[in-house]
Amino acid sequence: MNETATRPITILWLRGKRAALPQVLESLGRVADVRSVSTVEEAMELLRQQPYDLVINDSDVFLPLGRLHFANQAATALEAMAQGVCLIGPAGQMIWANPKMLSLSADIQSRVQACCGELFTRAGADNGRRPAAARARRFTLTTETKECFELTATPIVDVDQRVTQVAAVVWDATNTYRLQEKIDAIDRAGRELVNLDAEQIARLDMQERLALLEQKIIRYTHDLLHFDNFAIRLLDKKTNRLELVLASGMSAEGQELDLFACPDGNGICGYVAHHGRSYICPDVQADARYMVGIVNARSSLTVPLRLHDQVIGVFNVESDRPAAFGENDRQFLEIFGRYVAVALHVLNLLVTERYAVTGSLAGAVLAELTGPVNDILTDVGNLTEDYIGHDDLRHRLNKIAANAVAIREVVKQYTTQQGVIGRRPHGATRHDPILTGKHVLIADDEEVIRDTVRDVLAGYGCEVAIATTGDAAIEMLKRAPFDLVISDIRMPNRSGYEVFAAAKDANPNTPVILMTGFGYDPNHSIVRARREGLAAVLFKPFKVDQLLSEIRSALRSASAPTPTPSPQS
Repeated sequence: MNETATRPITILWLRGKRAALPQVLESLGRVADVRSVSTVEEAMELLRQQPYDLVINDSDVFLPLGRLHFANQAATALEAMAQGVCLIGPAGQMIWANPKMLSLSADIQSRVQACCGELFTRAGADNGRRPAAARARRFTLTTETKECFELTATPIVDVDQRVTQVAAVVWDATNTYRLQEKIDAIDRAGRELVNLDAEQIARLDMQERLALLEQKIIRYTHDLLHFDNFAIRLLDKKTNRLELVLASGMSAEGQELDLFACPDGNGICGYVAHHGRSYICPDVQADARYMVGIVNARSSLTVPLRLHDQVIGVFNVESDRPAAFGENDRQFLEIFGRYVAVALHVLNLLVTERYAVTGSLAGAVLAELTGPVNDILTDVGNLTEDYIGHDDLRHRLNKIAANAVAIREVVKQYTTQQGVIGRRPHGATRHDPILTGKHVLIADDEEVIRDTVRDVLAGYGCEVAIATTGDAAIEMLKRAPFDLVISDIRMPNRSGYEVFAAAKDANPNTPVILMTGFGYDPNHSIVRARREGLAAVLFKPFKVDQLLSEIRSALRSASAPTPTPSPQS
């Protein structure tokens, strides 16, 4: 048997103005539990206490009872709402509030009352005319702890158009505003990272360029994700190695890792670089792929750096808190990562002399940027669809899209300047007692660089030999003496340091000048060679005058007699 069959039927009788018929009550009482009341208020109180199977009432109280029943349902719904709801009286007093409103801090409740009070004040100043205060108004309330609440205050007017009460609805908008802050940070970062002053860059060496870019990325990574520990690695297509370019807050052990774009045995960075997919690691202690990054690491987020849908590196952020990164962090870091990739790539192209010498730097850079800019616009478009209804968020996303398009014009402006290594006019050989007759070895795998430096030195009477690889340069150093060696750091087979070491083995007095572009110093060639007598480093782009100045200085130093130590007293 079901429950209904085992318990008596419950009936509520609202008699209204008429007395209950005794015979009817007696008959119903034999089959049901009957409660009889005479007022609507009594009936509603009993209905609140328990449900009834049947309610009987006279027609003269049917409508009032129905209205009160629906009002009771509405009150129940208001009390269960996730937003705070209240009614404010003319004196600013809170007449009624639902549990959510009462759970808000006393400070927020007081400010809600004050905002609603403004509507009463404005209504009183309208002298009985249709008050402007009768329109709903929206307020934003922020706290010292950076919580944010949105308030909509709606005046309630009587038949004489007087404001008698104000209905207020308050909801927590903290998450929405934090998303807006992140989008603002991306917008600022995107504009700042691509704002590369070509003249300023030309005056900086490689470490200074990296330091400049590192400062920007550190600042905006902090603003964006509120984390300071990160590493950026660029992918060497020839070796598949992930070379560390920028790092902040990472341990020495983490920076010295040799990682490759492989799915196994190369940490999360290698996995992400290989598959091209972002990776959230909520607990590094439980993830076999994780390799040391920061001291006491607990979680990490790694995203690929993309250009033309090609992975050119990875951006790894770490935290000492478990589960510090979520999907929002991943989504925003991917967009920020695209800006970082563009900035790194543009800076690399600006200082890669082969583009400048051919006079096609502007076209090359713009061609390289088309894909990345389109990727940013696609990502922003997808986010805009996700945040339909959030006008402020959509407005900020549209600003990011506009700035991404503006990148093309910015880069075009900076790259219309002439090449940084200019060819001397052809003509008679110039006589220079320091340069004329010197035997110089030039080692570089870029033909345009070799030819440009050779033409400059040949124009001053130097005898120039050319090597296209590190191996070839080392073999030539074994076979013949040279007065000067100029070698690129990054070459096939052997590094610039190995060429430097071979030159010093052949003759310790031979001056060596190393050349390098942005970000490429494998095996710390510059640091090691400087400790062992490196004459100079030329950071691309460099001008002809700078090249000649460094060569003359190196040759003078090599030919200068060794000073005799003064006698000890």
